[in-house]
Amino acid sequence: MIMHALRISLPLLVLVAVVGPSTAAAHGNVAIEEDICVRRIGGNMVHFSAYQPQIEPKAQYCTEIPDVGETFLVVDLVDPSLRNTPIGVKIIQGVNENEQDEAKTVAYWKPVSHPDGVVRGEATLEKGLYKLIITAEGLSPSTYLLRVQQADYSKIGRAALGPLALLLVLGVVGYELSKSGRVRGWFASRRRS
Repeated sequence: MIMHALRISLPLLVLVAVVGPSTAAAHGNVAIEEDICVRRIGGNMVHFSAYQPQIEPKAQYCTEIPDVGETFLVVDLVDPSLRNTPIGVKIIQGVNENEQDEAKTVAYWKPVSHPDGVVRGEATLEKGLYKLIITAEGLSPSTYLLRVQQADYSKIGRAALGPLALLLVLGVVGYELSKSGRVRGWFASRRRS
């Protein structure tokens, strides 16, 4: 009977071993091409970071900004060829198809060249969705969807997947063991004493 329980639970343990580490390691040390904060303008890479020192002094964020208020926005021009190209940044509140909607523009930094490779700016962001558009002269623009003080339910679901799979495995093993004659006999002897 125990062998039967092991045969059933072994594939589930393998599933937990495969799924668990991938969700935990997906955020850490990754190559720059796989970083979720990296986009391409034309064929050139840029890296976006947001900071809220009034909330967490040393934390940096990408598309999930935890709180409202003053936010420092930084675009690193990874490829040196972009440093002599005029780069502009525009932040639009809400997600709409019309990127030229001036009424919802929260911040706009005129296109200028950045020899140090860093585009810096500040914006006061309220709760909601924002679109950050990075433009370079003569190249196709790049966009980031920013979520300010909102829950990302897909991340919550992925984080809960490992513990739920473990509970399922333990439940199956417990059920199979409860059907075992040896375990029933052991429980019966414990009740008599």
